[in-house]
Amino acid sequence: MKYGIRALLITMTIACATLSHDALAASSAGAKPPAVQSKSDTASSSQAKAQDAAKSAEDEGGTRISINSATAEELSKVMKGVGMKKAQAIVSYRNEYGPFKTVEDLKQVPGMGGTLVERNLANLKL
Repeated sequence: MKYGIRALLITMTIACATLSHDALAASSAGAKPPAVQSKSDTASSSQAKAQDAAKSAEDEGGTRISINSATAEELSKVMKGVGMKKAQAIVSYRNEYGPFKTVEDLKQVPGMGGTLVERNLANLKL
Protein backbone atom coordinates (compact mmCIF):
# COMPACT_ATOMS: atom_id res chain seq x y z
CA MET A 1 0.00 0.00 0.00
CA LYS A 2 2.86 2.42 0.83
CA TYR A 3 4.49 1.81 -2.52
CA GLY A 4 1.25 2.39 -4.40
CA ILE A 5 0.68 5.75 -2.74
CA ARG A 6 4.31 6.72 -3.23
CA ALA A 7 4.13 5.78 -6.93
CA LEU A 8 0.92 7.77 -7.31
CA LEU A 9 2.49 10.85 -5.70
CA ILE A 10 5.57 10.62 -7.91
CA THR A 11 3.42 10.26 -11.02
CA MET A 12 1.26 13.24 -10.05
CA THR A 13 4.35 15.35 -9.29
CA ILE A 14 5.81 14.64 -12.70
CA ALA A 15 2.50 15.33 -14.42
CA CYS A 16 2.04 18.65 -12.58
CA ALA A 17 5.61 19.71 -13.32
CA THR A 18 5.12 18.98 -17.00
CA LEU A 19 1.81 20.84 -17.13
CA SER A 20 3.16 23.87 -15.32
CA HIS A 21 6.24 23.90 -17.58
CA ASP A 22 4.00 23.81 -20.66
CA ALA A 23 1.79 26.56 -19.26
CA LEU A 24 4.77 28.78 -18.50
CA ALA A 25 6.24 28.21 -21.94
CA ALA A 26 2.92 29.10 -23.58
CA SER A 27 2.39 32.24 -21.52
CA SER A 28 5.92 33.57 -22.09
CA ALA A 29 5.99 32.82 -25.81
CA GLY A 30 4.64 36.28 -26.69
CA ALA A 31 6.00 38.13 -23.68
CA LYS A 32 9.35 39.80 -23.21
CA PRO A 33 11.75 38.14 -20.76
CA PRO A 34 11.79 39.81 -17.34
CA ALA A 35 14.61 42.26 -16.72
CA VAL A 36 17.18 41.50 -14.07
CA GLN A 37 17.33 44.26 -11.46
CA SER A 38 20.36 45.21 -9.45
CA LYS A 39 20.25 46.84 -6.03
CA SER A 40 20.68 50.30 -7.54
CA ASP A 41 17.84 49.60 -9.99
CA THR A 42 15.59 48.63 -7.08
CA ALA A 43 16.39 51.87 -5.24
CA SER A 44 15.78 53.96 -8.32
CA SER A 45 12.54 52.10 -9.01
CA SER A 46 11.21 53.01 -5.55
CA GLN A 47 12.02 56.66 -6.26
CA ALA A 48 10.34 56.34 -9.64
CA LYS A 49 7.23 54.92 -7.94
CA ALA A 50 7.16 57.92 -5.62
CA GLN A 51 7.42 60.29 -8.58
CA ASP A 52 4.72 58.38 -10.48
CA ALA A 53 2.42 58.60 -7.47
CA ALA A 54 3.02 62.33 -7.29
CA LYS A 55 2.33 62.77 -11.00
CA SER A 56 -0.86 60.71 -10.79
CA ALA A 57 -2.07 62.89 -7.93
CA GLU A 58 -1.50 65.96 -10.10
CA ASP A 59 -3.32 64.34 -13.01
CA GLU A 60 -6.28 63.42 -10.83
CA GLY A 61 -6.45 66.93 -9.44
CA GLY A 62 -5.63 65.70 -5.94
CA THR A 63 -4.60 68.09 -3.22
CA ARG A 64 -0.86 68.10 -2.66
CA ILE A 65 0.55 69.76 0.39
CA SER A 66 4.10 70.84 1.22
CA ILE A 67 5.53 69.00 4.19
CA ASN A 68 7.96 71.87 4.74
CA SER A 69 5.38 74.65 5.07
CA ALA A 70 2.04 73.06 6.04
CA THR A 71 0.52 73.43 9.47
CA ALA A 72 -0.43 70.45 11.61
CA GLU A 73 -4.11 71.03 10.80
CA GLU A 74 -3.46 71.01 7.06
CA LEU A 75 -1.35 67.86 7.31
CA SER A 76 -3.98 66.00 9.32
CA LYS A 77 -6.70 66.92 6.79
CA VAL A 78 -4.78 65.83 3.69
CA MET A 79 -2.85 62.79 4.94
CA LYS A 80 -4.65 59.46 5.26
CA GLY A 81 -4.17 57.81 8.64
CA VAL A 82 -2.60 60.89 10.21
CA GLY A 83 -4.39 62.65 13.04
CA MET A 84 -3.49 65.80 14.87
CA LYS A 85 -0.98 64.04 17.12
CA LYS A 86 1.11 62.64 14.25
CA ALA A 87 0.73 65.86 12.26
CA GLN A 88 2.04 67.81 15.24
CA ALA A 89 4.95 65.35 15.49
CA ILE A 90 5.80 66.10 11.84
CA VAL A 91 5.76 69.86 12.49
CA SER A 92 7.81 69.47 15.68
CA TYR A 93 10.39 67.32 13.88
CA ARG A 94 10.59 69.89 11.08
CA ASN A 95 11.06 72.74 13.58
CA GLU A 96 13.78 70.84 15.44
CA TYR A 97 15.79 69.38 12.52
CA GLY A 98 15.00 71.78 9.68
CA PRO A 99 13.09 71.27 6.44
CA PHE A 100 12.73 67.82 4.92
CA LYS A 101 15.04 67.13 1.98
CA THR A 102 12.84 64.35 0.55
CA VAL A 103 9.33 63.13 1.25
CA GLU A 104 10.89 59.83 2.33
CA ASP A 105 12.49 61.68 5.29
CA LEU A 106 9.06 61.55 6.97
CA LYS A 107 9.95 57.99 7.98
CA GLN A 108 12.34 59.46 10.55
CA VAL A 109 9.49 61.17 12.40
CA PRO A 110 8.47 59.15 15.48
CA GLY A 111 5.18 57.38 14.80
CA MET A 112 5.47 57.59 11.01
CA GLY A 113 6.11 54.19 9.50
CA GLY A 114 7.12 53.36 5.97
CA THR A 115 3.64 52.14 5.07
CA LEU A 116 2.02 55.36 6.24
CA VAL A 117 4.48 57.44 4.25
CA GLU A 118 4.00 55.31 1.12
CA ARG A 119 0.22 55.63 1.43
CA ASN A 120 0.48 59.43 1.40
CA LEU A 121 3.17 60.02 -1.24
CA ALA A 122 0.61 61.15 -3.78
CA ASN A 123 -0.64 63.89 -1.43
CA LEU A 124 2.72 65.32 -0.40
CA LYS A 125 5.40 67.54 -1.90
CA LEU A 126 8.43 69.41 -0.57
